[in-house]
Amino acid sequence: MSSKNVDRLTRLPEEIRSHILSLMPTKFAVQTSILSKRWRYSWMFVTNLDFEFIPAIHGLNSFQESVDLVMELCKTSQLQSFRLDFPGWRFPNSRVSNWIDKAVRLNVRELDIEVVKQVELPLSLFTCKTLTKLRLETAFRECPCRVNLPCLKTLAIFVYKNPFLNAFKLIAGCPVLESLYLKVSWYDGVEDYIFRIPTLKRLKLTFLCSPVVNKVVLDVPNLEYLFVGGTPCSIFVMKNVSSLVEASISLYDFTYDHLQKLTFEHLWAELLKGVSGVKSLSIKTMSSTLHLPTFLNMKHLELKSFWPSRRILQFLENSPELKHLYIDKLEGSCWIEPKLVPACMPTNLTTIKFSVYKRSKCDIPFLKYTLGNAEALKTVTITWANSRVEEESELCAELLKLSRASRYCEIHFLK
Repeated sequence: MSSKNVDRLTRLPEEIRSHILSLMPTKFAVQTSILSKRWRYSWMFVTNLDFEFIPAIHGLNSFQESVDLVMELCKTSQLQSFRLDFPGWRFPNSRVSNWIDKAVRLNVRELDIEVVKQVELPLSLFTCKTLTKLRLETAFRECPCRVNLPCLKTLAIFVYKNPFLNAFKLIAGCPVLESLYLKVSWYDGVEDYIFRIPTLKRLKLTFLCSPVVNKVVLDVPNLEYLFVGGTPCSIFVMKNVSSLVEASISLYDFTYDHLQKLTFEHLWAELLKGVSGVKSLSIKTMSSTLHLPTFLNMKHLELKSFWPSRRILQFLENSPELKHLYIDKLEGSCWIEPKLVPACMPTNLTTIKFSVYKRSKCDIPFLKYTLGNAEALKTVTITWANSRVEEESELCAELLKLSRASRYCEIHFLK
């Protein structure tokens, strides 16, 4: 940095200099104290503190001492955000607790803690009146009986065992919660997950492993977005999801025998039935034998990963109002043309996005059928994924020769 630029920045008011320093990693903000006398204390008023321990770069003791010093000298009246990322196992628990407590005393608004080892969270955290966003990716002991986070709107919590000891106690103490992400690594209890949160608008649930099947009861009248990921181990009961407009499902099949397969398909069927009223749906793989419900309101459908053409056509047949279709990859070697044209094709389907991955034998027949029947189609976008130049040129030439039911339809090719 030239002396001319330094002088220009130095003339700025203290609040603006501190704001600029808040936009960079904390260690770099502290280093600006050597620029001049006026810069010496500017970093102490930053409103964002970001600490990430990188074993290949930092020594454990020097890292801890640096964080201690910054937390001790920080003079801001309100901390916008505090982030701590500590992937190692060796660290003093009490130190992390003290750092979080100091952030709370600085009226922190956003707190992000990612620590591998179990952390003893300070009691002050559970009654912080300024906190609006909290992310906890760490094992921590049972919550205290009293949790009161009156301003918390966004909560992301990662639970390694029993969520009823901590996660649900936290949730109960958040009266204005709007966005919740709950990730459970392992749970073998039989209690139902009951979400009765009238203010909630976004919910993301990921269950990584469970030997039992339990219920997830959603009584969330203002919920607009739902994500379900991980392993299918829960029956979803949609008690009240009257505002739900968008759902995303990313479950993987862990079945090993016929009984597990039946259970898996039953859970999938109940979940799809529960979200059948949405306007937008994104799915990453599913059983090819599963019966689909009718999606009367759906306008937008995204199918991720590999999908057989037969299953895609079933979605089209069951989505009479569909306007936008995004297909990640088409698989299969056999194309069977349906007897009836899906209801959405002649009047509603306007956009198709399609990825070509190691060209499937169904690519051209599927696109030919779609172009020949989608009378309202405006745009078809083809994206090449891991294909050879010769294949791309050949497919382009074939597609451009196909007849189109819509005279306004344009075909775009993207790399």
